[in-house]
Amino acid sequence: MIKWLLVVGVVAAIYVFFIKKKPSVTNKENKNDEVKDEKQSNDMVQCSTCSVYCEIDDALLSGSKYYCSTECLEKA
Repeated sequence: MIKWLLVVGVVAAIYVFFIKKKPSVTNKENKNDEVKDEKQSNDMVQCSTCSVYCEIDDALLSGSKYYCSTECLEKA
């Protein structure tokens, strides 16, 4: 009887230490960082000159206004 309890205890310890996934703290921190960022890379912004929408990664930022190209930036 004691042998069976010992085997069950060893199996439970192996499960707890090696198999069971622990919650990762980094995922929670990354989610909080994403929420803090106002503009993400896949957001669309409107050009201040021609009103065309483009991705924020492709847009030009000048004076807190977004522009779709250097031509629109020069027109402003």
